[in-house]
Amino acid sequence: MHAARMTATTIVATTDLHRRFGEGAAAVDALAAVSVEIRRGEFTAIMGASGSGKSTLMHLMAGLDTPTAGSVTLDGVNLGDLDDRRLTELRRDKVGFVFQAFNLLPVLTAEENLVLPLTIAGRKADPEWLEALVRAVGLDDRRTHRPSELSGGQQQRVAVARALVTRPAVVFADEPTGNLDSNASAEVLALLRRAVDEFDQTVVMVTHDAAAAAYADRLLVLADGRVAHDGIALSAEHVIDVMKAVSAGDLNPATS
Repeated sequence: MHAARMTATTIVATTDLHRRFGEGAAAVDALAAVSVEIRRGEFTAIMGASGSGKSTLMHLMAGLDTPTAGSVTLDGVNLGDLDDRRLTELRRDKVGFVFQAFNLLPVLTAEENLVLPLTIAGRKADPEWLEALVRAVGLDDRRTHRPSELSGGQQQRVAVARALVTRPAVVFADEPTGNLDSNASAEVLALLRRAVDEFDQTVVMVTHDAAAAAYADRLLVLADGRVAHDGIALSAEHVIDVMKAVSAGDLNPATS
């Protein structure tokens, strides 16, 4: 297996990535020869129609799934070289996750949920960093509340802070605003944007929402398991135009 190509500014790289589900006549190629580099300190949005491979790509980059062929390198480590234990440790230490379902533990307070990755790892939160995160998500007066006492937007902001608490190499967000109204969505997206701009974080977000993608620096669009567009995310209107062009087959990869 060839190692994914890395540069000084690359935090995640995939090389000739393939993912096939099923066998024989029933086989489906979710990804076919995808090579991308995610740059450190950048907000990347991944879009595509249902079945385009966008979630599969994110799961492979995050070490949640194993490629059929090709390689993924995260923060200088080839994921294919890791056994299950070391892969689990890498995800714990190097990766933050935000999902559409908030995945908060109902018996824990907001703050206990926020620091849960550190608790599992047997580490204590840096007090200054914890306070900075609580302030950033605007939940200083909700830190002792349980998830049932928080709105959907507040729960997702706790989830974003939880993803950031370990200072991971990269945060992967899978449809993070899918369960939120427009106001709560804007708050969560602004928080992810702030994580990049103020906390030097790297964020990779899968979304179907053009307005959400417009918060990103970079727009990757997949079609039929391949990169159909790789360019700058300018505005929601621009994202919509790109998606229409990809759907019509009018774009080539690496266009901006």
